Amino acid sequence: LLKSTIFIKRRSSGKDMSFLDPVLNPVLGPLLTKSPLLLIILVSLLISVIITVAYKFLTNQDEMKRLKEQQKDYQKRMKELRSNPEEMMKMQKEAMKSNMDYMKHSLKATLITMLPIILIFSWMTGHLSFEPIYPGETYSVTATFAKGVTGEGELIADDGTQLSSDAVQEVAGGEVTWRMKSTEGEHTLTVKTGETEQQKKVLITKELAYEDQVSMFKGSDLEKITINYNKLRPLEDFHLYAWYPGWLAIYFISSIVFSLGLRKLLKVY
Repeated sequence: LLKSTIFIKRRSSGKDMSFLDPVLNPVLGPLLTKSPLLLIILVSLLISVIITVAYKFLTNQDEMKRLKEQQKDYQKRMKELRSNPEEMMKMQKEAMKSNMDYMKHSLKATLITMLPIILIFSWMTGHLSFEPIYPGETYSVTATFAKGVTGEGELIADDGTQLSSDAVQEVAGGEVTWRMKSTEGEHTLTVKTGETEQQKKVLITKELAYEDQVSMFKGSDLEKITINYNKLRPLEDFHLYAWYPGWLAIYFISSIVFSLGLRKLLKVY
């Protein structure tokens, strides 16, 4: 899937999106090179364990159990009151109050587990969103122009890049897309329209690494330059009605399974 991946390196043309690389790369990097799918499942399991244990020891489980049972009782009684809308509305208000109490009791655990989850998500977004661009692989770059900009857009490539589309193209629908191939290494592409010039770096590599997908330019006729990466497919060719699950979908599905199992095993309410 990742074609002769050697090690993990995250590159950025601006600020680094994944500042946790020095901490997480040595730990999670080897797994990422072998199997992104395995990494996603293991991280999902780890986060599920952290959340479940936090809820177990940072909440009053007796009270949480009572509120859970109360909610089930309210749901059962509301079904019985379908023929009596007025009484059912009263029961709904009581059920909502019980649900709010449950959320208040779980708030401490939620806040404590939120920060590490956000940080790990940031790292995963920086490494699992796209496939790298390999040497000799055809890729495309799109320039988006400000509203009202017409005329021509020109792409000026460095010596290691060979265009397979016209360098100069008419701006149609506010965009121009160029296709090209590049040799291994870092390349600089320059997009020009009129007197305006903006640059975008592209990384061509056999490693799992890539430059930021989008560069934005404020106050310019050229609003942004986008590298049209292929999305990483952890499940390779598996799909559901032409939908190829990405890392986030796989994470959520596996985390639901792990969380339900761990909560039942540890009797967490």
